[in-house]
Amino acid sequence: MASIARKNLFEDIPRFIVAQAGIMFAVSLVTIQVGILDGFSRSTTRLIEQSDADLWVTSKEMLQLEITLPMPLQRLIQTREVEGVDHAEALISRNALWLDTNGKIVPIRVWGLNPTGKLFGNWSMAQGTPTALKEAYTFITDRSNLNALNLKQVGETGKIVPLKAKLVGLSEYTQSMASSTSIYASLESANAFTSGLGSSLNCTINSGDVDCKNPLSTSDIPLGEPQPQPRRLNLTDQITYVLVKAKPGQDLQVLKQRLEAKLSNTRAYTKEEMASITRSYWRERTGIGFILGLGAAVGVIVGIVVVSQILYSSVSDHLKEFGTLKAMGASDWVIYGVITEQALWMAILGYIPSMAICWGLGAWTVAAKGIVILITPTTAIAVFGLTVFMCVGSALIAIQKVTHVDPAIVFKA
Repeated sequence: MASIARKNLFEDIPRFIVAQAGIMFAVSLVTIQVGILDGFSRSTTRLIEQSDADLWVTSKEMLQLEITLPMPLQRLIQTREVEGVDHAEALISRNALWLDTNGKIVPIRVWGLNPTGKLFGNWSMAQGTPTALKEAYTFITDRSNLNALNLKQVGETGKIVPLKAKLVGLSEYTQSMASSTSIYASLESANAFTSGLGSSLNCTINSGDVDCKNPLSTSDIPLGEPQPQPRRLNLTDQITYVLVKAKPGQDLQVLKQRLEAKLSNTRAYTKEEMASITRSYWRERTGIGFILGLGAAVGVIVGIVVVSQILYSSVSDHLKEFGTLKAMGASDWVIYGVITEQALWMAILGYIPSMAICWGLGAWTVAAKGIVILITPTTAIAVFGLTVFMCVGSALIAIQKVTHVDPAIVFKA
């Protein structure tokens, strides 16, 4: 029976190629959509998962990592006084504007951290180290952001409006697909970068003409001109998070209760809880999960339509052969097995090249654009199961044609 299935499948090569193209399209579309969704979700929680903090202390109004209210630096001092806390660090997260040397504005997210801290900034570095941020008005960014910032290499400068800033390092896999271009600076530099954000127009009247000038243009603050050192943060300055390392053996749930009791209007979350909240926000409270899921569903529908049409045509062309089998005493289940085996061969031969294409595409997107198409073993197995289901489901449609085959068809002209 196996030889009959293969013979029917490979007898018409052009038709077989069309069928495989349909399956490959469906499998690739489903895999890429799911991979983008998983990669997107993981990218939104990268900074959380890469941190070494046991707990994140946040405002009680926090929605996700980048949507929250600030708290005073005093919360850091209070956190260090709580029993069970081994170490605590402040973290700043604010929006700003990048102005490159050509005058192009790019929205960015500034993360302020302790350059010598232990809880944030332990990323994989392509060039430089986080300790270089101890120099005032310096920053690190993910290497995938160079084009967005119109930078080519470490050492180049631009403005985080209105202050000059110098690139001193390149990190790897620290950019969220959902976020503005992220840059990392010391707490003092980040506070200076974001506290000075603003814009205005200086206008003068000359001979009846109004001449307006933007003080944030590149000509107003020459790149070679020195600027004052950023001041140290005081207890009233605003921070975004307090990262906590618990003492060895400390129960985190108990420590969470102590922190929330000590620090008014705050919540404490474990790293896993913080990541889950952020991931759920993007999947459930935005349309991203629905859109990508819809794309995957379209891929499955296209695959079923194409495969069922090909199998149905193949069965129609071989009705006499199936009639011969029935005339020889073959049961319906034997014929069903031939058609199902055809479907399984189509599933396997369509799945393998599709996954190879998706892995290659994923490698290219992460290297060129920093966009992760995450294809985990679980995803690969699930997509294979879906491919088999799609092809076998299509075979059931074709089987209906054979069910009522009259063996006498063999003797008809």
